Amino acid sequence: MDKRLSARDAVAQIEDGMTVGIGGWGPRRKPMALVREILRSDVKDLTVVAYGGADVGMLCAAGKVKKLVFAFVSLDFIPLEPYFRQARQSGSIEVMEIDEGMMLLGLRAAAWGLPFIPTAVGLGTDIINQNPDIKLVDSPYDDKEWVAMPALNLDVSLIHVDRADFRGVCQISGPDHYLDDWFARAAKTTIVSCDELVDTTFFADPARAREVFWERAATSAIVEIPGGAHPTSCNPLYGFDVAHFKAYNASAKDGGIESYLNTYLGADEAEYQRNVGGLDAIRALALPTY
Repeated sequence: MDKRLSARDAVAQIEDGMTVGIGGWGPRRKPMALVREILRSDVKDLTVVAYGGADVGMLCAAGKVKKLVFAFVSLDFIPLEPYFRQARQSGSIEVMEIDEGMMLLGLRAAAWGLPFIPTAVGLGTDIINQNPDIKLVDSPYDDKEWVAMPALNLDVSLIHVDRADFRGVCQISGPDHYLDDWFARAAKTTIVSCDELVDTTFFADPARAREVFWERAATSAIVEIPGGAHPTSCNPLYGFDVAHFKAYNASAKDGGIESYLNTYLGADEAEYQRNVGGLDAIRALALPTY
């Protein structure tokens, strides 16, 4: 029942050609330390499924992505992720661009073991025209036609949470857990990084138990990485790093991803965090106000 692994050993389970879901939302609570381990690895030809941010941009720029399934890729205050934009405009990756709700249905279908879920979302739009793999189906009960959103079956999901115990019970105490519960259930293997590893008794408090959004059986590995969401936020522990994101965005026009990675990535997460000012600096980042 002890699911603790190092980041390197956890990410070593990802093989060329796998479909990898990445939790979080834009610049918020992304498993960036795990993404950085992928960047340090030789793995390639991935299909990535994400409500994307810098996780998607970095992996595309580093040549790790063959296909991207996405609803958006944004840094919020920087509306269009710069390296994703380059990959999209150059045609260097295959894409399946869908509505946010359609992605949720695809994850639910995978979690429930269904081939698809019918929906009216996408009818009459270019989502259908641009995605020939998405089919239309006739209702068996009336004369209506529906979009058959296919299951987004994931080999691996990567998620970052506030706290977890060694069994895989995970806490998200921020105001939104996004779609991380469905990413966890839709994958064969779910790797979760956490800011703090806690004793199982931590979850005896009913208030904390209500901040657990999926079954521990859905968690395959736990990696303790304080500050592991940086430069994205992990509300209420720390906000996203505006200055770092500005430097990252600027690197797309000045030096490219190699320059950014040479400056920050390092040989491991400890070196990365030293390069960005240390864990105390990460934890001091103010929460964003919307």
